[in-house]
Amino acid sequence: MKVTGFTFICNAVINDYPIVEAIKSILPICDEFVVAVGESEDETLTLIKQINSSKIKIIETVWDNSIREGGRTFAIETDKAYAEISEDTDWAFYIQGDEIVHEKYLPIIKEAMEANLNSSKVEGLLFKYLHFYGSYDYTASSRRWYRNEIRIIKFDKTVRSYRDAQGFRKNNRKIQVKPIDAYIYHYGWVKPPSGLGNKLRNFNKFYQKEEWIEANLPVTKEFDYGNADRLIKFEGTHPKVMQERIVAGNWKFSVDPTLFKKKMSVRRKILQGIEDLTGWRIGEYRNFKVV
Repeated sequence: MKVTGFTFICNAVINDYPIVEAIKSILPICDEFVVAVGESEDETLTLIKQINSSKIKIIETVWDNSIREGGRTFAIETDKAYAEISEDTDWAFYIQGDEIVHEKYLPIIKEAMEANLNSSKVEGLLFKYLHFYGSYDYTASSRRWYRNEIRIIKFDKTVRSYRDAQGFRKNNRKIQVKPIDAYIYHYGWVKPPSGLGNKLRNFNKFYQKEEWIEANLPVTKEFDYGNADRLIKFEGTHPKVMQERIVAGNWKFSVDPTLFKKKMSVRRKILQGIEDLTGWRIGEYRNFKVV
């Protein structure tokens, strides 16, 4: 069984993405790893080259920053990395630049790939998500945050990244997936207010015109954490690859997490209550088909 990891990245230093940690978190169960490195304004390429592994294959790309169609650039760059995967690959393991897999899940993931390797029904593996928010001490958990996504797919040349690299499609249809008991730790929203403000401005460059960004996300605007909805204190452990970053860069989260829930509309509170009691998320969008 051959497993190939793949990802894309650009301006990792400027945007403070833990891309090295992301790659290292799944590298132990990968036989090779393709990284599409976009032409950057910082030392991103050097950063990736410094990963001491013969498994790493770097391809240098140029991002088309003129595309503002729903973050389509991210999918295009994902597809560039996917196209460079060796044809004898069985499973392709996708990880984004702000996603980490805890080492405790690696045996579970490997076992799931082995168990479903010869199943014609299973085309991918579905992960659960923990969205860290504000600091490494809290996770955002509400209807605003997706609960699952595909991160491992059976390698097939007809697979393409979907929308803004949210997931994948095979021959333009949803991929059939098997849920597994493993989480992706998403750290994209772990930044102080100034960092999150920069994140929103840089991120929206791939969705909105400059005029919209200047009008709605000026440099002077302070990030208010208004999209959290509900925060839960994280009581678990972080992946080992993140320990150095957390020690060096964690800060005291000064926002009262109980205030977010008070801002929720009555409708969202009711829907959230139903989900908490039953596990059913009414109207949940699923970018996959569970088998």
